[in-house]
Amino acid sequence: MLGPIEDRPMPLTIEVIPDPEFGGFTARLPDVPAYGEGATEEAAIADLHEALRGYIETFGLDDTLARVSNPELRHVDWNLPELARG
Repeated sequence: MLGPIEDRPMPLTIEVIPDPEFGGFTARLPDVPAYGEGATEEAAIADLHEALRGYIETFGLDDTLARVSNPELRHVDWNLPELARG
């Protein structure tokens, strides 16, 4: 039998953003103001894990769970220069 939701892993969607100017990566969990940075994707994700732990310690699990959304992502092919021209 599974325990309460607090005791089970939750599937979360995180965003990993490369920094082409300075190198490295930023990882973030949409809707939660906690960020991780690192030289590799794995390091940024590990840093986000610790940042999220700090956020939960500061603001509480209820606040964090209320912010977490798991949006369904869609990929679109848009021509951005065309959008810029109006």
